[in-house]
Amino acid sequence: MIPFLDLKAINEQYQAEIKESLERVLSSGWYVLGKEVSGFEEEFASYCGVKHCIGVANGLDALSLIIRAYGIGKGDEVIVPSNTYIASILAISSNGATPVLVEPNINTYNVDPKLIEGKITNRTKAILAVHLYGQVADLVEINKLANKYNLKVIEDAAQAHGAILINKRTGNLGDAAGFSFYPGKNLGALGDGGAITTNDDELAINLRALRNYGSHIKYENLYKGVNSRLDEIQAAILRVKLKFLDRDNEKRRKIAEFYCENINNPKITLPVVSNGDRNSHSWHLFVVRTKERSRLESYLAANKIQTLVHYPIPPHKQHAYSEWKDESFPISEQIHSAVLSLPISPILSQEQIEQVVEVMNHF
Repeated sequence: MIPFLDLKAINEQYQAEIKESLERVLSSGWYVLGKEVSGFEEEFASYCGVKHCIGVANGLDALSLIIRAYGIGKGDEVIVPSNTYIASILAISSNGATPVLVEPNINTYNVDPKLIEGKITNRTKAILAVHLYGQVADLVEINKLANKYNLKVIEDAAQAHGAILINKRTGNLGDAAGFSFYPGKNLGALGDGGAITTNDDELAINLRALRNYGSHIKYENLYKGVNSRLDEIQAAILRVKLKFLDRDNEKRRKIAEFYCENINNPKITLPVVSNGDRNSHSWHLFVVRTKERSRLESYLAANKIQTLVHYPIPPHKQHAYSEWKDESFPISEQIHSAVLSLPISPILSQEQIEQVVEVMNHF
C-alpha cells in the first residue's frame, strides 16, 4: 500500500534531533512560554521575512485571534472563499462577524479576485485570503482591492508554509497571517500548534496578551483574553523541522512536476500553478478532479494507493451553517464533488511515484 501520508516515517527522519530537543525541554524545567517558544518565534519570523511571530495553540486560534485583535466583530463583514476548509469561516463567525462567501477560480481553487469587489460593503473590514492546498492566492490583486477600500488582508496560510509570491513568503503577503502546525502540514508538530506572523508592531503586542489570558504581566489582565499558547515541546520539535522545510517542499514540488508531466488521462483534471512560478505552490496537497471520483477512489484503493478527499462538503452545505442551506455556490459545489488528493509525501520513493502515474493512466 502506498500511504497517503506516513507521519511515522516522516518524523523518523528527525528522530535523533527531536529526542535531543525533548530532552532540552525536560531538563529546562520551563514548559510554557519559555526559550523554545521564543526561539521558534524568532526563527519562523526570520524564515517568513516578517518582524513578529506569535505562537498559539492551533491554526484556528491563529485566525480567530487576528480578527479579534483587529476589533472585527458583530455588525462587521469579512470576505472569505466559499471553497475552503471550514476553519477559515469559523474564525470569522466565532468573533460575531459575518462571513461573506466568494466563489473561487475553477483552475486554481483559490478565491477569484474579480468577484470580490462586488461583495464589498460599508460593513466589510477584511479579506481573508486562503492559500488552499498550498497554492498562494492572488495577493497582488487582493491587496490592490484592500488598499482601495481600506481593508485588512489576513492570510490563511495553514497549508502553505514556505510558498512564495514575488520573492515574499506566505506570512508576509498581507497584514497578518495564521499558520497551522497540525501534524500533517508541511511543517507539522507532533500535536496541535499554530502561529501568527505580522509586521504590525501594535497588533503583535496585543496578540501576545490575547493568547495569554489578556496579560503581559502575570495577574495583570488588560484584555478579556484566551489561553492559546504554543507549548515548549511542540516549539522545540518545530525548530528541528523548520530547518528541513525548504528541502521537503522541494521534494513535494518535484513529485508534483512528475505527476503533471506524466499523468495523461482525459478523465482527470490536473492542478494548475496560477502564475507559472513553481515556488508559489508548496504542494501541501496534490488535488485532481474527475466526474467519476467514487470509482477512481475505489480503483486506486484496489491498486493499493491511498487517497483522501479535501473536502467532501462545502462550508455552505454544512449543518453548522444551516442559515446558508438555500445558498448556491456552484463552482465550489462542483469542486467539492469532484476533487481527490493523491499521495505527495516528501518521503515517497520514485518507484511509488511512478506506480501512482501508471495506475492513474490506466483508469
